Amino acid sequence: MFVIFGAAGNVGRVSAAALRRAGRDVRAVVRDAKQGEALAEAGCEIAIVNLLDPVSVARAIEGAYAVQMLCPVPHADADPAATMRRMIDVSADALRANPPQRLLALSDYGAEHASGTGITTLFHTLETQLATVASQLTFLRAAEHIHNWARVLPVVLARGVLPSLHHPLSKLFPTVAAQDVGLLAAELLLDDRPAKVSPRVVSIEGETRVSALDVARTLGGLTRRPITAHEVPRSEWAAMLQGAGLGENHARLIADLYDAHNAGRIDVETEISERRFGATALADVLAATLANMASTATAS
Repeated sequence: MFVIFGAAGNVGRVSAAALRRAGRDVRAVVRDAKQGEALAEAGCEIAIVNLLDPVSVARAIEGAYAVQMLCPVPHADADPAATMRRMIDVSADALRANPPQRLLALSDYGAEHASGTGITTLFHTLETQLATVASQLTFLRAAEHIHNWARVLPVVLARGVLPSLHHPLSKLFPTVAAQDVGLLAAELLLDDRPAKVSPRVVSIEGETRVSALDVARTLGGLTRRPITAHEVPRSEWAAMLQGAGLGENHARLIADLYDAHNAGRIDVETEISERRFGATALADVLAATLANMASTATAS
């Protein structure tokens, strides 16, 4: 049994589908029954789990040969860092008590740093906790997901302006399509060769690094209108993020992350990582995101 936490997300659903195509039994871990509907149609067993509940997490990994672990940042939480750390503690305890043969954790570029990286610090905590699990362990560290730009697309479409926390606008940074992360995660879980090291650290980013100017140019081509990239001043970050619906603590985590990005601290750890590159282009992800937004708007 392959157990996929976060199976309804952009990465997890791709991993689950790839494993099903490979003929493997998949248990899809989701938050509620609605999230599991499409996964059940694809032949997955559905486990509805509260990641803060030790009993339901332990039940989800029963009989698992392999586990793909994701502890999501709880967006609506007043203190997302504290809640995510509790999720990590619960998951790590369950996995230590009942370790699968193979364990893959979805992590981030920069997770080697213990502090000063905002949200990414939480993935350092995840890696540190899971390092004590007696499994063949892989950390799959991904670059910034292209899909994250979806958060600002309403502004882009309304005003023709792409707000960016990446400074300067011309700076190239690594990014990746979530579907490429999901496919690689499934590939690594299916690779049953003995690992040379544990934990194994694998990184993934797109074939080409991009800048905020590249993103604006690409969106302009897709929408057939001029899009201007705007470097949001550091003093305005908190207000912008909270205006987008994030709580104060969550906004601070994002701001700290981009401070680290702009200081050059968020990148691949080349000394220990096996480097992989996704094939999905920036334009393809943004085009699909725009189409999904249009479809959702039409349906509503």
